Amino acid sequence: MTKREMYEVIANGNINDEVIEMAKNELVKMDERNAKRRKSTSKKKSIENEPIKAKILEILTDEPMTASEVAEKVEISVQKASALLRQIDGLNVTEVKIKGKGKVKGYSVA
Repeated sequence: MTKREMYEVIANGNINDEVIEMAKNELVKMDERNAKRRKSTSKKKSIENEPIKAKILEILTDEPMTASEVAEKVEISVQKASALLRQIDGLNVTEVKIKGKGKVKGYSVA
């Protein structure tokens, strides 16, 4: 079954086991592509980010810090801080309760 055929079946409301199985397989493929994309950075960006990662490691302590707190101290966006924190190997990642936000990831040195 092609993707087009799958979408036509879904659009017509005739969902069967074959369509469900194909959709599950496509979701697995999508997750794999997204995971690969998340981990890959261009060589140029990787080199540019090394000094920022070093700054992050300097400010981290054994007390967990959120990406927002790291971003504020290093003066980068929260999104960039979060992405760079995920790239640094050996950090402890724990859940931290933040009033009004619930649980978020907290990063600390090992």
